Amino acid sequence: MDRVKATQRAEELVSKMTVEEAASQLRYDSPAIERLGIPEYNWWNESLHGVARAGTATSFPQAIGLGATFDQELLGKVGDVCGNEGRAKYNEYKQNGDRDIYKGLTFWSPNVNLFRDPRWGRGQETYGEDPVLISRLAVPFIEGLQGDGEYMKGAACAKHFVVHSGPEALRHQFNATCNDKDLNETYLPAFEACVEEAKVESVMGAYNRTNGEPCCGHSYLKDIIRDKWGFEGHIVSDCWAIRDFHEHHHVTKTNEESAALALKKGCDLNCGCTYIHLMSAYNQGLITEEDIRTAAVRLFTTRFILGMFDETEFDGLNYLDVETRENLAVAKRASDESIVLLKNDGILPIDKNKNKVISVIGPNADSRACLIGNYYGTSSEYITALEGIRNAAGEDMRILYSEGCNISLPKPDFLSREYHRLAEAKAVMSRSDLVILVIGLNENLEGEEGDQGNQYKSGDKPDLLFPKTQRKLIDAVIASGKPFITVVMAGSAMDLSVLNDKSSAILQAWYPGARGGQSIGDILFGKVNPSGKLPVTFYKDTNDLPDFEDYSMKGRTYRYIETEPLYPFGFGLTYGNMDITSVDKEGGRDEGLKIKVNVSNTGDIKTSEVIQVYFKAEDPNEVRNTRLAAFTRVTLGAGESSVVEIEVPSERFKVVNDKGEKVMPEGNVNVYVGFGQPDSLTESLTGKKACTFTV
Repeated sequence: MDRVKATQRAEELVSKMTVEEAASQLRYDSPAIERLGIPEYNWWNESLHGVARAGTATSFPQAIGLGATFDQELLGKVGDVCGNEGRAKYNEYKQNGDRDIYKGLTFWSPNVNLFRDPRWGRGQETYGEDPVLISRLAVPFIEGLQGDGEYMKGAACAKHFVVHSGPEALRHQFNATCNDKDLNETYLPAFEACVEEAKVESVMGAYNRTNGEPCCGHSYLKDIIRDKWGFEGHIVSDCWAIRDFHEHHHVTKTNEESAALALKKGCDLNCGCTYIHLMSAYNQGLITEEDIRTAAVRLFTTRFILGMFDETEFDGLNYLDVETRENLAVAKRASDESIVLLKNDGILPIDKNKNKVISVIGPNADSRACLIGNYYGTSSEYITALEGIRNAAGEDMRILYSEGCNISLPKPDFLSREYHRLAEAKAVMSRSDLVILVIGLNENLEGEEGDQGNQYKSGDKPDLLFPKTQRKLIDAVIASGKPFITVVMAGSAMDLSVLNDKSSAILQAWYPGARGGQSIGDILFGKVNPSGKLPVTFYKDTNDLPDFEDYSMKGRTYRYIETEPLYPFGFGLTYGNMDITSVDKEGGRDEGLKIKVNVSNTGDIKTSEVIQVYFKAEDPNEVRNTRLAAFTRVTLGAGESSVVEIEVPSERFKVVNDKGEKVMPEGNVNVYVGFGQPDSLTESLTGKKACTFTV
């Protein structure tokens, strides 16, 4: 529905409400107003990597895995599946009288915060550490979820605005400070793209303060989101974040003052309980009737755009449209493309003729928990790494299994059991030709503060080390003398320094989705050619990182790192071989650049690669290192060649000065085109140099 028409209908409906009725609609659990024919509506729903917390749904890799695909077309398809399944669930639940939490059409996804520090537990919810990567993946996801029909299919939400990425333990009272350059160069671009390009329907504020102001009651909500970017949707608080204004941030003293501050600054919807005090704030003269009605109109505009009071083209969607064969194929493609091959000394793909007995060892080998990450839905089938390996190996190989150890520190009464686990693993390895070690974390070890009973209350990791139990298992595997392959399932970078030296191959599988174990098996046995790329830097250890609470970008991410990482952003190996034979260019910085890349598959198998374009301006305002400007996936059969066109808009040439202004660089801009960063480490790991020219 046209926004102008929807707004007119919203204004007419809200005008019929009493002030108290209008105020009641600004809560996430909005009550019914029966005399106006308005049913109750719960605004809280999730769809980070599949519709979450509302029963069966197609399960995709966790967002960080989707980031590793570097596949814009795929993210559009993922969003489309989420929108269709979310609408189907809404239709069915509504028909059965259930309008409770997680049953609506307003999805508080995607998380477009920048993953600045690998210790952040919620970093798994993001698309990575680069603003261009995040933006280019978030936009098609939002467009797919919201659709382009007469009515909006589902309403997406860009969160958490802004300058938010831990520490989780301090988020309710923390003040993130950053200068204007970092704000506009790093923290704002993804939100800007979501608003201006994708026309995201909602933006969620963060828990913390930014430069002194609480994010859900920040001047940025009006000054940047609405006035600068022209946002027309609604703004929602993070859950119970407004209560933090007086309880933890101490910028207000009462519930009424907190509610008034948030509403007047532009927060239309409260996830939490503070807006139940709106009428008290109104009676105290802290807010006006216009403040309340303005927010209510914005919220009902969204509901009218979604067609909640009309017949829509989506009314026929039902549970037969959930977890369909086509949707599962999209999920399989996503998990295939998300897995990153970090090392391979030639042992992969596994040779069935040389390896008749394989042992699969590790706490994540046969675990469902490590498949899904946080904010997940329920799958009708789960395929663990062990099961995927068995399926891919077939009947002509013997697969032995041992859990090897508990995923983390066991309780004291489990110590004896832990000893037997390790002894079993040693016995299994001694009878094997090859060991596959499957280790890592799960959402109980890294995630959101207070969520799902995290072992570390904050959800953040104290360091990048594997838990002690797993380090003992790694030592035992190395001591066995057997060749081994390591599969890491975690939502972030881990310390792989020892494994990089000792393991014959390393796969970074993230949290690959409910059936993601099949992709692991298929890649290990060569049925799928790995093609994922790192969306984050893998550091050698935490000594390379600044203090977690420091929001300055100095020393963080590939754009500002001052030491050599273990594995660089954008890196990932394949079994095939693709080469860039030549690069041609048209245009320039003022009109935008069109790059034509001549690429050939010189190997003997079908191969997918990610062509990456990096900029480095000869300007003092440029970032320390090179920066990603554009990327695209290309898939070619053995012996095939193609010309791939990549368009880089003029805006991407700009650098950000100390005032936070985006300006064209004064000097030349060096352009690098390759399958990774134009650095010596990437060149040594891949054997390929980037093509270079100057604009």
